[in-house]
Amino acid sequence: MARKYVVIDTNVLVSALITRNENSPTVQILRFLANGNIVPVYSEDIVKEYNEVLRRAKFKLSESLIINLLKDIMDNGLKITELAEVTETMPDPNDIVFYAVTLSAQDKDAFLVTGNGKHFPEKPFVVTPSELVEILKQEIV
Repeated sequence: MARKYVVIDTNVLVSALITRNENSPTVQILRFLANGNIVPVYSEDIVKEYNEVLRRAKFKLSESLIINLLKDIMDNGLKITELAEVTETMPDPNDIVFYAVTLSAQDKDAFLVTGNGKHFPEKPFVVTPSELVEILKQEIV
């Protein structure tokens, strides 16, 4: 199976880690990540945001879970250091880096998976967790 390059918005990770629904699309994305079907695409700023957000007390996530997830992303992912310029206006300045990293990895047909699609320009590579799961399932079969 072809591996998909995916920039994972922080809200997808949080949702996967706090949900009680083991079959939710966000949990399935984490499984695809663990199985090597997804190559996480990231930058230093994205890992920094993951680190800060996942440690928020309200999520009650264990330190070992956070460390292992971040290690998995960095060990198995594609780090982007040269970011493409983002010319579109975006409502949340914190989301620009996720979009820029995705644009920078378009030579790998990278996707950006997010629960906040309205925060990003409408592009075929900006997908919801459900859409990404469907794309991956079609590839596996």
